[in-house]
Amino acid sequence: MTETLQSIDLFIILLYVVGILTAGLIKRNSKKGESEYLLAGRRLTIIPFTASLVATWYGGILGIGEFTYQYGISNWVVMGLPYYIFASIFAFLFAKKIRQENLFTIPERLRYHYGEGAGYIGAGLVAILSTPAPYILSCAFLVSFLFNITMLSATLISTGISFAYVHFGGFRAVVRTDLIQCVLMYAAFTILVFTCVKNFGGFQEMKMGLPSLHLSWHGGNSFQYMAVWFFIALWTFVDPNFYHRCIAAKSASIAKRGIFVSIGFWALFDFLTISAGLYSRLLVPELSVKALSLPILSLNVLPTVAKGVFFAGLLATIMSTIDSLGLISGITIGRDILWRTGKIKSQEKATKVGIIITTLLSLSLLWIFPSIVKIWYSLGSVIIPGLLIPFVATFWIKQPIHNMTAIMLFSTFASLIWFIIGQLTNEYPLGLEPLYPGLAVSLVWLIIQTRAIRIRVPFR
Repeated sequence: MTETLQSIDLFIILLYVVGILTAGLIKRNSKKGESEYLLAGRRLTIIPFTASLVATWYGGILGIGEFTYQYGISNWVVMGLPYYIFASIFAFLFAKKIRQENLFTIPERLRYHYGEGAGYIGAGLVAILSTPAPYILSCAFLVSFLFNITMLSATLISTGISFAYVHFGGFRAVVRTDLIQCVLMYAAFTILVFTCVKNFGGFQEMKMGLPSLHLSWHGGNSFQYMAVWFFIALWTFVDPNFYHRCIAAKSASIAKRGIFVSIGFWALFDFLTISAGLYSRLLVPELSVKALSLPILSLNVLPTVAKGVFFAGLLATIMSTIDSLGLISGITIGRDILWRTGKIKSQEKATKVGIIITTLLSLSLLWIFPSIVKIWYSLGSVIIPGLLIPFVATFWIKQPIHNMTAIMLFSTFASLIWFIIGQLTNEYPLGLEPLYPGLAVSLVWLIIQTRAIRIRVPFR
């Protein structure tokens, strides 16, 4: 697609890549210690906290564009509103406690409350859940589209650039690059939406030109389909990015306030991306590859230079998620598994080894599931049931549950078996999504095991 971009546009894109690598790899004087590489010294103030959390949230931007192109504003109902709700609950109930209790990771929290077995099982589940594989695929898809190279080459380039500065700079490098990427992603979509409004009109023109269902809350989907997304949004509670930022915050109040500020920025960005998605459906009504709706819209409506800024912002939106999840997965494999075995003495060294393993595992997942949506769906459906209820229970249960490892395993296996049956028969038993059986097993078992245990109120 280089024939649709001018040299100056390509230069802007390459300038962004060079700038990100420079910002990520640059060495700065800072205090040493185990929390420096992993948590940036636990000194995040409100601005870097918010910018890092906001930028990390939108790695699936091409999928958001695709959904809006097909179903209109219902995208906000399924991919916006539920996450605002659960992020708010997370901020109210968990953020301050996470920062105050000083348990660095979700697996460490599970280990503290339930024992070694739960810690190792939790580490395995979090490492899989936090894989950057779908976002590497998304980035590779865009790079291949822009520079007309093979998907293999684009995948290797995307992986190499995103993991290079994470490996050497740790979380501080992630935060520095997230600040740049956050500014770029907002600038990119502001330019695109402003150009569309200026040249093609606003809501009234959309109302006349779009299919009526695109402006309905459901987009033509069933209520059951829409409701499922609220349960998928429970992912927020066990999202290691939320937990990691809360631990790295300078104070408990910053952790809580930062999430609420982030919700406001997410709402603004959702307005911009949904507007852009609606314009893509209005102005480019016939697309064979709907995941490219936003890139193709920009190529059709933006002038030279603005195109370069937009594609740099689009890459920034995706890469900010790759580097964050790459580090999280590396910490989980390195610190919560390798370092715990005692074979590697340094937490930083263990994490760097973990990042290398994460890279290889991510590339393997892309070979097994060459689809962004399939990776999201498969991992979320199987992994969340094993983590969600055990994690949330750590904030309420006073006494330890020694068989929590079994609860985590059985709930995960229940969803996995349900998923496999559905893939083999093209129909899930009882018409239930795999997420539900696993959650049911976890909840019922936990209730049985905790009947005699007093539950504390989380607000005290």
